[in-house]
Amino acid sequence: MTPAMVAEREIRLSFSRADEIHDGLDRAVDALIESAAADANCGILVTRHEPGTYTVALDESVPFGQTREVLAA
Repeated sequence: MTPAMVAEREIRLSFSRADEIHDGLDRAVDALIESAAADANCGILVTRHEPGTYTVALDESVPFGQTREVLAA
């Protein structure tokens, strides 16, 4: 897994093995929960850009306290 934090609102992740994805995404969501609680006007959006590449980000289109998933590709 290769994580990259972008301005504390977004984490970009790249996985080389499928068995890493679930735990890696869980850790990224957990890392943003505190920021989401401090912001209190957004939830967390997990986006799959292509196989093995994801973004976990605070997103105002997601209600506070929720996590949603979308496929960009």
